[in-house]
Amino acid sequence: MLHFQPIDSFDPPELAAYHTMRLPHKHFVERIFVAEGEKVVRRLLESNLDVLSALMPAHHAEAMRPLLEARAPSIRVYTAERPLLERLAGYSMYQGVLAVGRMPEPLALETAWQRSGRPRLFVAVDGLANAENLGAVVRNAVAFGTHALIVGETSSSPYLRRAVRSSMGTVFDLPVVETNDLCAALAQLRTKGMRCVAAHPHTDRRTIAGTDLARDCCLVFGNEGDGIAPAVRAACDECVAIPMPPGVDSLNVASAAAAFLFEANRQRGRM
Repeated sequence: MLHFQPIDSFDPPELAAYHTMRLPHKHFVERIFVAEGEKVVRRLLESNLDVLSALMPAHHAEAMRPLLEARAPSIRVYTAERPLLERLAGYSMYQGVLAVGRMPEPLALETAWQRSGRPRLFVAVDGLANAENLGAVVRNAVAFGTHALIVGETSSSPYLRRAVRSSMGTVFDLPVVETNDLCAALAQLRTKGMRCVAAHPHTDRRTIAGTDLARDCCLVFGNEGDGIAPAVRAACDECVAIPMPPGVDSLNVASAAAAFLFEANRQRGRM
């Protein structure tokens, strides 16, 4: 039977991941991540990813006991009440439910391609450093049946704590390709016949309703400030905009992703 271990500090070495929640680079190097929130932790426990430990108030641990028991003996479960967790972590928590998971092994672009059914639908992100926005893009991608996410070298990891939380744990169900050269990755996709479409508001050439998203395509999104880098735009087949009334510059990247992904699904007869 799984035992819950009460804590009063983050001093033990096995709790180091919770002590370093504000050091995302350290977690990325160690290929671990922190899931935060009751729903997100539940989704992590239900996923195929490795879960190293969980930390939460005792009543949450009891409520999740079946899921936690299913992970025994590889998981350690620690308990502490939310005020103590907030004091130890140094920031306010809504529920104080946390878990540490192991990031999946890096996925090769070719593997993502082979595992995807046709018509393929990929999403790529360039320069998307805001973790909450990235998480929201992930949530939209999963909701609209995206086969893989390609994370460019200038974007944050979708496994950052705030990105995982913003995705509501849907990132656990989305194949992620990490690349050090997004332009080269897009070029590789184009050699396979996949159209790479840059979501770019400052174009008069094509709008989402007037471009073909029904066949294999990769939708590329940038950040709200600078958009997609010129080199990445040049690596795409075309730039496509969402029609906007005068005086409106652009949408939040998550909203833009939802619009593009909805249109792709509509053209494919899924809506």
